[in-house]
Amino acid sequence: MTESFANQPWLSFITFAPLVGALFIIAARMVARKNDDGSIAAEDLRTVERNARIIALVFTSATFLLSLGAYALYDTSIAGYQLVEQFPWIGGGISYKMGVDGISILFVLLTTFFMPICILASWNSIKSRVADYMIAFLILETLMIGVFCALDLFLFYFFFEGSLIPMFLIIGVWGSKGTKEFAGVMMPSRIYASLKFFLYTLLGSLFMLIAMAWMYAQAGTTDIPALQNFDFPHGAQKWLWVAFFASFAVKMPMWPVHTWLPDAHVQAPTAGSVVLAAILLKMGGYGFLRFSLPMFPLASADFAPFVFALSVIAIIYTSLVALAQEDIKKLIAYSSVAHMGFVTMGIFTGTEQGIDGALFQMLSHGFISGALFLCVGVVYDRMHTREIAAYGGLVHRMPLYAFLFLFFTMGNVGLPGTSGFVGEILTMTGAFKLNSWIAFFAAFGVILSAAYALRLYRAVMYGKLEKESLMTITDVNTRELAMLGVLMAFALFLGFNPGPALHVFSPAVDLLIENYNAALIAGGVN
Repeated sequence: MTESFANQPWLSFITFAPLVGALFIIAARMVARKNDDGSIAAEDLRTVERNARIIALVFTSATFLLSLGAYALYDTSIAGYQLVEQFPWIGGGISYKMGVDGISILFVLLTTFFMPICILASWNSIKSRVADYMIAFLILETLMIGVFCALDLFLFYFFFEGSLIPMFLIIGVWGSKGTKEFAGVMMPSRIYASLKFFLYTLLGSLFMLIAMAWMYAQAGTTDIPALQNFDFPHGAQKWLWVAFFASFAVKMPMWPVHTWLPDAHVQAPTAGSVVLAAILLKMGGYGFLRFSLPMFPLASADFAPFVFALSVIAIIYTSLVALAQEDIKKLIAYSSVAHMGFVTMGIFTGTEQGIDGALFQMLSHGFISGALFLCVGVVYDRMHTREIAAYGGLVHRMPLYAFLFLFFTMGNVGLPGTSGFVGEILTMTGAFKLNSWIAFFAAFGVILSAAYALRLYRAVMYGKLEKESLMTITDVNTRELAMLGVLMAFALFLGFNPGPALHVFSPAVDLLIENYNAALIAGGVN
């Protein structure tokens, strides 16, 4: 009975459960009464919107519970892929293959954990086309989970690129108001941001698609585990590494292809910013660990100094840019670029501490940066502005909010006792083993992060409460406190007890490093 239970297609259930929820919302909208022009009758529209919220919350919560069930079946002592499913798909050796290992299982959990929070964050703030919005988020969840579970090249590409579409719509349809000039044409700022996001990520991924086709022609398979053991020639590895790098560097995003991120964050609705920071940015780091290091180890070693240089520039430069920001969301967006610099630095050290730190930093950044964007959403819903100058003295009216914002600000800085500290110290330790100067410049970035974070907190929270518009602002409500409280609990737990997460990573990371070092020795690289 237990074996039969474990052999069920758990990953498919988890991946496509949100899509079933989207179909329920579509069905509820189809049966609603229509006006002569085809629009839903006003009295039924409110029911459809209320039901859409409930259905989205139920299915995202159920997906999270399913993912916990799959994790209960996962053996953390095994390095290889587990819960594997495989069925014929397109043909010619291209199959629908799903599976998880220690590198991917926690990102599946992170995705399913955050989606109910995103639905709750949108509960009152989204007032137009609510059903469409919930459908977009449910489809996005399916595609994001698929990225972390796919074990076939083209299946991965399908999920990876497919996630662009619902995110493009979330930013473009439900983003902020305002206009911006582009190529001599005035357009809504949210449209500009969504187009920039879409074009940057799509163009980068086209190179990856070409590389995938070449790999299939050479290896005769699109099976990811098989390709991780395929010996590509050193010269070919360099071209393949660059092609994949073009996609993953944009998705992280790394400097200098990071400029789409601040625009996307500023224009996206609160939940859009949360899912962008907590999940979508992690796909780039995951790609480096799933493809670049295991499939192109010689090229990864060749290009490691290049990645270190970009990472250090990202950490320092974007921290300096964050210091100059007057928009709260844009400041936090630039801080995300800086923190992703620690991730890429840790990954390409090829050391246990570096890769463990990079993975831990991605998890930690999900909780802390996602919470910071929720904090911005709390005051934006009340004041409808993100300008730092519009605030000041909020601690007098919102003491509980001030405490929560302070905690996540300290976590973003990397205060010991928070999860942010663990990821940063591990990545810098891994970097120090290779070159002490890399670790030194990264540490300087931590100092800069304290400067911009504390500047923001002082400007928003302290001083006299003088602005008339702030005199009646209310503290966090029960829904907001529940969302931020649970994120605070996880950031504290991982900060004081990182062992459980590192224990899950460890077997897969050890195997990755063992194969990476063996490939370098076989290739004559010290």
